[in-house]
Amino acid sequence: MTSEISLIQQIDALLPQTQCGLCGHRDGCLPYAKAISEGEEANKCVPGGQPVADALAALLQREYLVAEESVWPVQVDGRPQRVKAVIREDECIGCTKCISACPVDAIIGSGKLMHSILADLCTGCELCIPPCPVDCIDLVEDVQSVPVESARIVEQNDLRRRYYAHIQREEKRRINRKGPVVRAEIDTDLFARFSLQTNAVPNIEITEKPSTPTTNLDAKTTIELAKIRTQIKKLEKQLSVREDAKKRDLLNTLTAQLAQLQGA
Repeated sequence: MTSEISLIQQIDALLPQTQCGLCGHRDGCLPYAKAISEGEEANKCVPGGQPVADALAALLQREYLVAEESVWPVQVDGRPQRVKAVIREDECIGCTKCISACPVDAIIGSGKLMHSILADLCTGCELCIPPCPVDCIDLVEDVQSVPVESARIVEQNDLRRRYYAHIQREEKRRINRKGPVVRAEIDTDLFARFSLQTNAVPNIEITEKPSTPTTNLDAKTTIELAKIRTQIKKLEKQLSVREDAKKRDLLNTLTAQLAQLQGA
């Protein structure tokens, strides 16, 4: 277990900690790091671009793969252009949906009051855009200079700590929360095991989920339905921000599987 965690830590350290979910792992960089350690391709980090894909290939001694393409142009460091989210504040209705969607708590505001995004903390993850009911959030290019490697590491460590603190707070609220949850279900067991390995991040508690009513479905089918629904939600969120033919095909396939299982 220790060696497994160590490998996941090394992989996670190379990921940019934008927690954007564009790799297909909606709940952040750590789950993708775990998936990579288990054999998933290491070229899916869109904001990391080719430098991260190459660094992961070197670490894991795997074949070098072309990184997933970004819609943004490439910077001088080989990574896609850094972007920030900006709220058109005169159009904001203060619904707070973007606040709970932000993985690093870069948005401030309260109910029925104007919200603002802290530009220095925003990762450009795009996760605040889909839940906004009035479409008042834009992505703009980050005009600041590209950070040197030492500054990038400091930034990544800070973003990781902020995300873990966000998870810890959100998990405590989740059971009694009213209204929609705009992020994926967090694998608290993974984050708990990982956070215990270092004092650099808050410990994540494993929160027990409320029991659900029994149905006529057998346990295996119920679990399969839950997995498919989670995948569908991830894909719908990603496609609402950026269209992708492969993901659209997968969404259609999963939707058909869900309908078939529900009708069984």
